[in-house]
Amino acid sequence: MKVAEAVGRALTAAGVGQVFGVVGSGNFHLTNAMVAAGSRYVAARHEGAAATMADAYARMSGTVPALSVHQGPGLTNALTGIAEAAKSRTPLLVLAAEVTEPRSNFYVDQEALAQAVGAVPLRVTSAEDAVGQALAAVRRAVHERRTVLLNVPLGVQALDVPDGVLTEAGPPPRRPAVAPAAADVTALARALGQARRPVFVAGRGSRPPGAPDALTSLAERYGALLATSAVARGLFHGSPWSLDVSGGFASPLTTELIQGADLIVGWGCALNMWTMRHGNLIGPDATVVQVDDDASALGAHREVRLGVTGDVELTARAVLETGGGQRQGYRTPDIAEAIAARVHLRDVPYEDTSTRERIDPRTLSIALDDILPAERVIGVDSGNFMGYPSAYLSVPDENGFCFTQAFQSIGLGLSTTIGAALAQPDRLPVAALGDGGALMGAADLDTVRRLGLPMVVVVYNDDAYGAEVHHFGPDGHPLTTVEFPPTDIAAVARGYGFEAVTVRTRTDLKPVEDWVVGPRSAPLLIDAKVVKDEGAWWLEEAFRGH
Repeated sequence: MKVAEAVGRALTAAGVGQVFGVVGSGNFHLTNAMVAAGSRYVAARHEGAAATMADAYARMSGTVPALSVHQGPGLTNALTGIAEAAKSRTPLLVLAAEVTEPRSNFYVDQEALAQAVGAVPLRVTSAEDAVGQALAAVRRAVHERRTVLLNVPLGVQALDVPDGVLTEAGPPPRRPAVAPAAADVTALARALGQARRPVFVAGRGSRPPGAPDALTSLAERYGALLATSAVARGLFHGSPWSLDVSGGFASPLTTELIQGADLIVGWGCALNMWTMRHGNLIGPDATVVQVDDDASALGAHREVRLGVTGDVELTARAVLETGGGQRQGYRTPDIAEAIAARVHLRDVPYEDTSTRERIDPRTLSIALDDILPAERVIGVDSGNFMGYPSAYLSVPDENGFCFTQAFQSIGLGLSTTIGAALAQPDRLPVAALGDGGALMGAADLDTVRRLGLPMVVVVYNDDAYGAEVHHFGPDGHPLTTVEFPPTDIAAVARGYGFEAVTVRTRTDLKPVEDWVVGPRSAPLLIDAKVVKDEGAWWLEEAFRGH
């Protein structure tokens, strides 16, 4: 057995059951070995898209998938997606063929590339150690929550492995949960007991099974309102005390209530500038507490009064076990009434700026929220438009929203939604893109069609890189570098086998209603010509913050 086959078999046995990639000569045998061993392979049309598909799949499935790429350009093509995954601490295994001869035209310093974007570089160095080194890469991805690049040199791939090397292959043990210190539990219980208006802000560390229920029970004990960061959106869906998302996508009521809190507890949440609006959501008299199982995350983005190193669920349940009576806290009848009436932006009155030629993105998003089935998984690209689907399209739970925005690159939204759709196959996938990101990722419209995904792709089309237009335009700068002639993106989608509709007014959405009814035999793209006179509210705030 060759190293390529042994490594592929071992990785599949270790639980890496989903592989994304673009296959070339260097990763051909390794990828085929994983498929033969039982892993599912999804071919993308570009390595960057494959990387983001794998990232999104990991986020939505809770498993470690693999990205398989050719040596040299296969890896460099994938780097933006790898950087997003690494910045988000996504457990992901990148399998890259590698040449070690500097005179080869495929040669680049792949270890340095991994380090440059925050991934962990490892290498298969010998036939004897190949399987053990591959399994060690999976363990690091799981236990350290890291994106790991495993370089597999071509010369090593072709070597014969010793007999019996696969006997050690198997899934790594689960990452052990970090128990909080007793003194920290006591201090947190005391802070909650003294608070009159507590708010919980839950992040990605609150997504694992068991954590949402523990937080909901603790919040009920102390009368806390519940909010999330963008990446955990939907975590408290259905709770009458949910404020939805904290930060730039928040409604005016959510902003007001978080600013009025006397205690803010971040649970597995970075409390970064986006979630806390550059600190503007923290009132002058508010105590800030942060709970995270990574001690280095505590206070990384802002000063905290108390930092608790511990798993979210274990910490919440430990505080519950300290006892204490039920407190009303922030949960008053008036607050309940206000949340029910206006916690969502779609319930806030606005001036509809639609014309006969262009639709207001708020009007578009509210209409789509009403038309599309509630059981959905939404992937969102980056850009001026992104707040509209993020704030106006509802999601059923934390597995209904995939937000690959740590690197803030446009062009990742379609591949994000493909990966999320494969991880949540019983839901309608909805990709929300700007025209710039849609055209960057257009090649993988083919992947949507080829996989038979019943996806809705919504393009908020303003014929520009809208963020730059609204950032620099008010100061009189020339905008010819960021504005483009109109593009018929619906026609592009039809060429890939999509059904497509161009939307300029609310009545143009009738074909979308018909598509939802069925049979949904082809994916649907909505080329929505949106008004472009003003920048999005969240972006204006972000630019002012900088």
